[in-house]
Parts: sequence; C-alpha cells; structure tokens
Amino acid sequence: MKLQVLCTLGPASLKRDVIEQLAARDVDLFRINLSHTALEAVRPIITWIREFSSVPICLDTEGAQVRCGVVDGGLAVFEPGRRVRLVRDDSPGGADRLPLRPRASFAVLRPGSTLRVDFDGVVLQIVDAGDGQAEAVVVEGGRVSSNRAVTIDPPPTLPTLTDKDETAIAIGASCGILHYALSFANHADDVALVRALLPPGAHLIAKIESAAGVRNIDGIIEGANAVLIDRGDLSREVPLEHVPFYQKAIVRRANRWNRPVFVATNLLESMVASRRPTIAEANDIANTLLDGVHGLVLAAETAIGIDPVSTVDMILRMIRAFERVGLAALQDPELQVT
Repeated sequence: MKLQVLCTLGPASLKRDVIEQLAARDVDLFRINLSHTALEAVRPIITWIREFSSVPICLDTEGAQVRCGVVDGGLAVFEPGRRVRLVRDDSPGGADRLPLRPRASFAVLRPGSTLRVDFDGVVLQIVDAGDGQAEAVVVEGGRVSSNRAVTIDPPPTLPTLTDKDETAIAIGASCGILHYALSFANHADDVALVRALLPPGAHLIAKIESAAGVRNIDGIIEGANAVLIDRGDLSREVPLEHVPFYQKAIVRRANRWNRPVFVATNLLESMVASRRPTIAEANDIANTLLDGVHGLVLAAETAIGIDPVSTVDMILRMIRAFERVGLAALQDPELQVT
C-alpha cells in the first residue's frame, strides 16, 4: 500500500514552480479549502492548477460550521473585559465588532452562551442577544484573524452544506472533479445528502471533526469512501487530551471497515515558519503511521508555510523511514541501529 500525501493549496503553494515541484514528488491530492476560497475563484483555480499538473484535485466543503467574517487589517486583539458586538452582516469587523456566519448561528445565542474563537483561545460570553445581533464580553483575550472557526456552546443546528458548497460542488462536477471532502460529517445522513450531489464515480472523504462525528462514526465510515480525522476542529469539541486516543480508535474503526483513513492538523506545524520540525512532530507522525493510517494531510504547512516543498520532502522522508525502519522495529524489538 502506498501511503498518500494530501497537500492543501493556498497563497504559498498556488505558484507554478511549487505546483510543479509537488507534482514531481508524486503527491496524491491537491486540496482546495472552500472555507478560504472565494466561490468565483474555484473554477479559475482548478483550470490554472491543471495547466501545470495532473495531480487530482479535491474540493473540501465549508460544511456545518460557524466562522467569523473579515477582520479589518487582518488581525484584531481582544482584551479581557472588553465588550464586543456580534453581527451577521458582511462588513469588516474588529476588536469591538465581529461578524459571524451563517445567520442561523444567532438563533442559539442567549445570555450566558459562550463562544470560542480561533485556536488562540479567545472566549466570549453573551450578555445580550436579539434581532440578529448580540453583545458579548471578552472572558479570555487573544488574537483573531479573518475567517476563523467559532465554537458555540450550546451549538446551533446548521445545514450540512452551505449554499456556497452546493454551488462549488456543481462547478467541480462541471470541471470533472472526482474528489470531494465533507467537513463536519456528523451523521450518516450528512454523507448520503452530499453523495447525492456528487457526479457519478466521485470519491467522498468524510471529515471527522466534531463530537457528533465521533459518536456516529460507524454510519459515517460505511457511507463514505474514506475518512479524515481533522484533529484541530475536533479539539474544539472534545478535551485536547482525548484527541490522540480518539485518533487511534477511529483509525482502528476505519481499518475494520476497510476504509482509507487520513490524519490532518499540526503534523508539521512548526514548519509553517521554520525549516525544521520538532522532535515531537516527528514522533507524532511516526506514531500516526504506526496506528495504521493510509495517508497524511498537510494544511497550513503547504497553504501558507514558508517552504511547502521542504515540508512535503520531510513528510516523504518520514514515510520512507517508517517503511524501512518502523515496520521492522515493530517485528524485532532487538533491532540494531544502523
């Protein structure tokens, strides 16, 4: 079995020389993240990638998630105790005014509701809500950039796909795209709904990144062609210290169903800004491979990192080490270092 490498494309990698170098390394899939891609850019990006590569392209839906909108200047600092107005319009926000989407997310906002914004851990608590807006106080401060994920407690009920997702899938089908990823697959019904929209012969990856997805894992695995464990978004809904054990359990479950399973998020996070990974990251990748995954997914590392090609080279070296040393070490505890 060839272990697969999936690369998310973004500003750092949507360049001809990078695309050609990644293709020369036989990466298996180029991922277009619709959460960070304008709808009008989907078709031109697909066309442009195909000018320089025959690597298959995967459209990854936004799915049932809440996100903040555009932040003026690209970054806002939220100070503890500060009041913030939450709105549902599309105008840029900042430290005192933050747009949220989709609009359905406002339906569950009540005094006492909490929101966690982005991985930096900004926590807001609602003090007043109504008429499509709400007022919150910053409980834990931090930095928030544009288009970041938001976790609401209690969570809203959201549609499986956004209108943008449905249009993007139609564009993908018209372009002959045969790989799609469903973000926030919560139930088997979500998989069936999306499957019905895909072109004949399409390959559907269901992303496990919510507590509901973990609870309903068997039905999701059964309906999908493959599953992808997104550890980042999953860590918003389950305790961080539980994520490694959920990963192992989901990998075993997928293997039992004979479904390919991939792991994403923070594999080589330090290489977003550095030329070398940490020992802990190398150890994480090694253990992920030993768990029995079928592939690894690079996200920020190749989308916005300083050197997407070097990141892929590191992943490939880790895979070769696993194939040469890791499997032998499992079989021979007395393995000698050479």
